[in-house]
Amino acid sequence: MKQQNKLNRPRREFLGRSVLAGLSLSIPDIGVAFPQTDARFVFIILRGALDGLAAVAPYGDGNYQRVRGALALQQPGLSGGALKLDGMFALNPALQSMHALFQVNQLLVLHAIASPYRDRSHFDGQDLLENGTTTPHGSLDGWLNRALLSMPASKQQKTEQMAMAFAQNLPLVLRGDVKVGSWAPSRLPETDDDTMQRIVALYGSDEYFLSRLQTAMATDAIAGDQGKRMSANMSTQRNNSLASVASAAAKLLQQHDGPRVAVMESTGWDTHANQGAEQGQLFLKLAELDRAMEGLKEGLGSVWGNTVVMVATEFGRTVAINGSRGTDHGTAACAFLAGGAVNGGRVIADWPGLAAHNLYQGRDLQPTLDLRSVFKGVLATHMGVNESVLETNIFVDSRAAQPMMNLTRSV
Repeated sequence: MKQQNKLNRPRREFLGRSVLAGLSLSIPDIGVAFPQTDARFVFIILRGALDGLAAVAPYGDGNYQRVRGALALQQPGLSGGALKLDGMFALNPALQSMHALFQVNQLLVLHAIASPYRDRSHFDGQDLLENGTTTPHGSLDGWLNRALLSMPASKQQKTEQMAMAFAQNLPLVLRGDVKVGSWAPSRLPETDDDTMQRIVALYGSDEYFLSRLQTAMATDAIAGDQGKRMSANMSTQRNNSLASVASAAAKLLQQHDGPRVAVMESTGWDTHANQGAEQGQLFLKLAELDRAMEGLKEGLGSVWGNTVVMVATEFGRTVAINGSRGTDHGTAACAFLAGGAVNGGRVIADWPGLAAHNLYQGRDLQPTLDLRSVFKGVLATHMGVNESVLETNIFVDSRAAQPMMNLTRSV
């Protein structure tokens, strides 16, 4: 039997570019419905497998310091220590802005959480995270694209565009029957106004191309100076790329006729060597995520109150440190929900414990929460998707992963 007294094993909730080269834009041929609440949903994918025990340290687990070794964070209250959430969990000190959100009930932390994937391939894990099935390559489209068709109708936007990927390539989660837009900073010199006007005149008789070009130009104009700075300084801003994209994305998301759903992605989370604790490569990545969250909040302004931002990764990392002062591919990790529409200030975890006999396959944090439950809960309560559609069209064969309620507030 698992030790229950030490960690209170029963389920517990711990309170507490240029337009032509850099702008890829696809516009649907038919109108798409929008949420009645004017809600926003942002999905940030951390590619490479985030170490959940480093992002959210279970410092109250009696085995934490021993099993983490040199990767263990300093206790809350110590200089440079972790940022206390409650008596069990604390945030990595890189996550200062996210900690501030937690304190005003706008950040919800979920721990020991995973998709149904139980192997350790980045490609397969990311595919399953985005396709919404129980099998890698189980679907050619993504669960979020499928969900767009089921969001309640309220109005027709001028851009005829509901969702946008802020990435160089369209992520699987947004691929599907509903065409969506994408925006990314250009790595090429900006096209001057005279050239653009010549292009517009050249294709002025082509209604299809002209309308899409004009929409693309308008989108780029809204992104504005932030996108230009990103293009001009791409080589020197790589460590800050997610934060820069987030700030540009916020400009579009806060527009009355802008997108309501957005996807961003961040790479570089595969910390096999020299991972670090209160400093090092993972600390820098977490600080970048923190700046991105701050940029979204500031850029969205009053729209932040209608927003849910979800942060998730394909799988976690091993509990124990490896011989290269890093961690290897694991299973369960942590996830975050942030935004003014989040019912936050809490850590939700059915904590499995870090004792050897509690680990998955003797090496990983045991998954006890299903990411699909969170996705389904946010889509149902925040974006207005009918629960029956979640089961039949979006996350097929997911009855075991019931929608998690009480994650968001009414907006």
